[in-house]
Amino acid sequence: MAGQVADKVALVTGGASGIGQAIAELLAEQGATVVVTDVDELKGPDVVTGIRKAGGGEAIFLHHDVTSEERWAEVVAEIKRRFGRLDVLVSNAGIGIGAPSIVEMSLADWRRQTAINLDGVFLSVKYSLPLMRKGGRGGSIVLMSSLAGLRGSATLAGYSATKGGVRLFAKSVAMECASAGDGIRVNSVHPGIIDTPIWGKIPAGGSASGQNAPIDAQELARMATPLGRAGEAREIAQGVLFLASDASSYMTGAELVIDGGMFAGTAVRRT
Repeated sequence: MAGQVADKVALVTGGASGIGQAIAELLAEQGATVVVTDVDELKGPDVVTGIRKAGGGEAIFLHHDVTSEERWAEVVAEIKRRFGRLDVLVSNAGIGIGAPSIVEMSLADWRRQTAINLDGVFLSVKYSLPLMRKGGRGGSIVLMSSLAGLRGSATLAGYSATKGGVRLFAKSVAMECASAGDGIRVNSVHPGIIDTPIWGKIPAGGSASGQNAPIDAQELARMATPLGRAGEAREIAQGVLFLASDASSYMTGAELVIDGGMFAGTAVRRT
């Protein structure tokens, strides 16, 4: 079918819900063959079923713990066996663990968050890049960072550390690919407050505060975002589609910030 990413094979990690699901659905809608991976074996297949019913590109689901090097080798081998190539990698899987103070964050939480948000991204590139290069058609790697990867947050120091690492990892791999002349572009995406299920998993005061009420993303965005609302997962997916497509052919090592204006500054709304 025609579309902005027609005839491309794309891998989307963390694709069973939230931003990952929106990305997988939009890439398929625009003609890509999409490999959706996630640890959620209940929702993941449902995403693929929805894509097929919508009449988009082909889609499959693979169970995938992004912290497992062995599983990464298996996932990429399966993509090679089924499709023979990989054109787009969207390394989206991630978690957020808040703490009222860095001194109250456990080493176990620090390591778990780092394993998924940073080690998982490293492994995604390590194992996907050779297959992308073998295809000889260039390609696009999109690494999901965050607004928290561009500026600090008093209760998300560990999360910011991982997302800041993703930002510079993307730039370094972009330079490596440019030096190799392989035609593969690498960019990072930095969402602000997006209304997805991840907010229900982050206690308002952090896990050590005793405040277990989940964060209300819409209320938080109303107070903190110049545009006065939380973003939608599909709005991030639109940015990823742009980076995955040939429309962004002159972009590499860049940061795509989609945050309702939060990084730009403070605005006083008159309505």
